[in-house]
Amino acid sequence: MNTLPAAAIAYQPVDVLKPVAENVWIVDSGPLSFGPFLLPVRMTAIRLASGEMWLHSPTRFDEALKRSVEAIGPVRHLVAPNIAHWSYLKDWQERCPQATTWAAPKLRERAKDVRLDRDLADAPPEPWAGEIEQVVVPGAFGFREVAFFHKATRTLLLTDLIVNLEADKTPPLTRAFAQLTGTLSPNGRAPAYLRLLLRMAGEPAKAAARRLLACAPERVIFAHGRWFERDGTRELRRALSWLVA
Repeated sequence: MNTLPAAAIAYQPVDVLKPVAENVWIVDSGPLSFGPFLLPVRMTAIRLASGEMWLHSPTRFDEALKRSVEAIGPVRHLVAPNIAHWSYLKDWQERCPQATTWAAPKLRERAKDVRLDRDLADAPPEPWAGEIEQVVVPGAFGFREVAFFHKATRTLLLTDLIVNLEADKTPPLTRAFAQLTGTLSPNGRAPAYLRLLLRMAGEPAKAAARRLLACAPERVIFAHGRWFERDGTRELRRALSWLVA
């Protein structure tokens, strides 16, 4: 049973831009329903050198938020970074018709009712080559997540590879789920079922994890829970220690 109000689960204020570093913002939103569980959810926005706005894992659409983003630059890139984070794409596509939608590998096999313009790979495409590096992290049964590294600010963007739910912001049922799956802050990591999929992928998943560690990020942003505002490399190494020693 959910005994917490929605405002206590999401990171307030919601659906507004919050500056993180030069040309990098987050947008906290939610709570998001995941079966019987309620989770905070987060989008990251980056202004590219071209002036275009790049939105990672778009959260629910809000007209005032769109105006705030477009006051910085036109929305030209909507990024669906894994096979689970695409629920709000349609709303953003309708309101930002000039934006290109970029999809994680294998997402086309799941998202049959949403437009996906381009597929992501290990090499960054021309619009952000030189600014944002990317790594495809593979798992078994079609799981793929694309991680991104904003080089100028040493900011690593993940989605579900780390979940770090805070106990006092988590309803009892969700808290029990977090404890069971190993995603409770301050020791958050990938949930147990995702760790299994990545282990099953073997050496390619380990190699991808090593590439993320080699980025030596200053901060690590992800979709659910308290993100790592500092000591990013140390926290990332801890969170991935189950996959790479």
